[in-house]
Amino acid sequence: GTVMEPDVESLPRGGFRCRLCHVVAANKPSLHDHLQGKKHQRLESLRAKRQDQELRSVFVSGFHKGTSAYELNEYFQGFGGVASVVMDKDKGVYAIVELQDQEVLEKVLAHSHHCLGEQRLRVKPREKKEFKYMPPKKQGSTQHEQLSPEKLVQALCQADDVDAQMLQLVQLFEFSERERRLRHLLVTLFQEVFSEFFPGCAILPFGSSVNGFDIHGCDLDLFLDLEKTKTFQASAKGPQGSQVNEGAGPDSDSEDSILSDIDLATATVPEVLELVAAVLRKCVPGVHSVQAVPSARRPVVKFCHKDSGLLGDISINNRLALCNTRFLQLCTEADERVRPLVYALRNPFGGGPLLNNYALTLLVLFFLQTRSPPVLPTVAQLWELKGEGDPTIVDGWDCSFPQDASRLEPSTNTESLCSLLAEFFHVFGDHDFAGCVISLREGRALPLPSFLLSEAGAKLKLGHFNVQDPFELSHNVAANVNEKTAVRFQHCCRHGAKHCRSLQYQRKSSKGKAWGLVRLFQPGVPEQLCQARDFRRCWFGKVCAAITFLLKDVLKCSCTERAGEPLGQRPTEQGEEEQPITESKHPRSEEGGSFAVSPPRKRLRTEGQAPEEEGSMSWACAVWHHVWMGRRRVRRQLRHLGSPQPDEAQEVEEKVTEAIIQQEGDSRGAEPLLSFTACARVGGGQEDTRTLLYFTPDPQQGPLFQDFYHFLQGFLPRMVERYVGRAMSLSEAKPAP
Repeated sequence: GTVMEPDVESLPRGGFRCRLCHVVAANKPSLHDHLQGKKHQRLESLRAKRQDQELRSVFVSGFHKGTSAYELNEYFQGFGGVASVVMDKDKGVYAIVELQDQEVLEKVLAHSHHCLGEQRLRVKPREKKEFKYMPPKKQGSTQHEQLSPEKLVQALCQADDVDAQMLQLVQLFEFSERERRLRHLLVTLFQEVFSEFFPGCAILPFGSSVNGFDIHGCDLDLFLDLEKTKTFQASAKGPQGSQVNEGAGPDSDSEDSILSDIDLATATVPEVLELVAAVLRKCVPGVHSVQAVPSARRPVVKFCHKDSGLLGDISINNRLALCNTRFLQLCTEADERVRPLVYALRNPFGGGPLLNNYALTLLVLFFLQTRSPPVLPTVAQLWELKGEGDPTIVDGWDCSFPQDASRLEPSTNTESLCSLLAEFFHVFGDHDFAGCVISLREGRALPLPSFLLSEAGAKLKLGHFNVQDPFELSHNVAANVNEKTAVRFQHCCRHGAKHCRSLQYQRKSSKGKAWGLVRLFQPGVPEQLCQARDFRRCWFGKVCAAITFLLKDVLKCSCTERAGEPLGQRPTEQGEEEQPITESKHPRSEEGGSFAVSPPRKRLRTEGQAPEEEGSMSWACAVWHHVWMGRRRVRRQLRHLGSPQPDEAQEVEEKVTEAIIQQEGDSRGAEPLLSFTACARVGGGQEDTRTLLYFTPDPQQGPLFQDFYHFLQGFLPRMVERYVGRAMSLSEAKPAP
């Protein structure tokens, strides 16, 4: 008979499945026992509770970033009881507010204008979602517990010498057996699934997962080899390209299911990537956030494995990566000092290296090739040792080298890890990276003038840091390194060389203080602060130039620059307020890190004084038209009239301002609508690069200034960031030779 229970479905071969609990019952008595059991009853009760909560909850957004759950609770208490407030932990841009009952919900939804901290809130009923039971994770979860810096320092300081510290770094950061097993199981799962859709294909891991330089949490890079699938597809077609009905082999059904709609031999890369993405989305359990990226240098499909949190990507035309991976493996097998040296130079304390992992690893291998005597052979020397079965040409490049490390002669170099690390810093502290090309094939730095005359020189993208791929000779693996990063890398090497000459590096502290690698990766504070001050001064000047441009040229305010006046010393009349806009979109100057952008804080602060800083900038401003009103409407009108829209945001905003002024009438009145003083200062701490912009309205400005100020809160941070970003990109752009 038909089972009427909505959570139960009949299975094709008999038995039943409970969709709520993910449980299969062989017959009706077993099903009845399950439905009356504690697990099903508990989940039914939990589902009813969640659904009731959904019916009493609202989705809230639009509040200032940094707004607390307490502030939202206080606000909605004005309509009645609030059961709970759940904030978005990741981005802090929305919240779910559960109200006490349906009556309070109706009051909240009936209110048309919600406002918190001068910011309008968007409030709507919570989206109804299907209840899904997530089984608890078993003990021994695949997620690796991150090693805290404190525990890492403690572990390294207990080692006997620097060599022992470097070996311990490898043990602390390399994969555990559980991680290796997880990745192997995932590769096996992918192989089984993709073989169903692409007969004869192979899923091959490459990169950090398998090249010998694995580190907890690194991405899983996979290559989908479709060569045999193309052969299968071609053989499964008749003379006119039609499907052969007989003799196509046992995999014909698989070919019919997905390959009949696409010819792999002629399909474009984006088409194949979309096909791969479709298989990942629909057929591989536990995989989500699938995204095809055909525009990358090596087009990939990105994905995330839900249970482990592991990120990965699949490429379809990256066969050279397999050769590079095997080459790195060969180097680690050739000498046991290779891995500890690379792990130590990745700098676990400073947020990672200034170069990407592959470029840094090749730089270490090049360094070991150039020691006297050499620790590693050059690629050219490896080519002479190749055997008959070793690969030769891959994607047009000669990738011949022995696959077996036993063919290599052991190195006669006896330098310790401690000494090699010190020499690495010494060698590259003054290296002319921009004036030569580091070649692992030849094992030497090729001078730029002679290199440019070679065949590879005509194709290699040269920059401030040139490291040639050992096989794809037209690829500079450090081409994305700009001049500032190259200088910082050399600065770090000089700092490292200096530290390695001290007793704090070479000898273990008898008093329990940091020593060896630990001190090496904790640069001197005075030197950092000096660099930070120089950077802050430069950055502050760029921000002030942007503010002047936006007020004067984009918003058409009268804007007169004047010497900075320390806030808190100028007398203010009764009712006058100093109102700051905190501009937090700024690059951070940190040793070993890269520029980072943090979201803007737009909370209104009307108390306290501006921090005392070494410099400030002030402007006396006047506004003659309502340039902050109706800007969105005017943008739509301009688009409707077919007005050309410039590419740059500030040029668009300038046209909007001009249109508003024209609509109001070009002539100015006897008195401006608003007049105020703006004062910019650098943020509080010595390493703080935020610019705080304080506004002091003239007396009796009233609500009109408040409206203008709230417009500036959203407008200025966003536009300053774009203006400064554009100026910096233009200043770094150089004409092609």
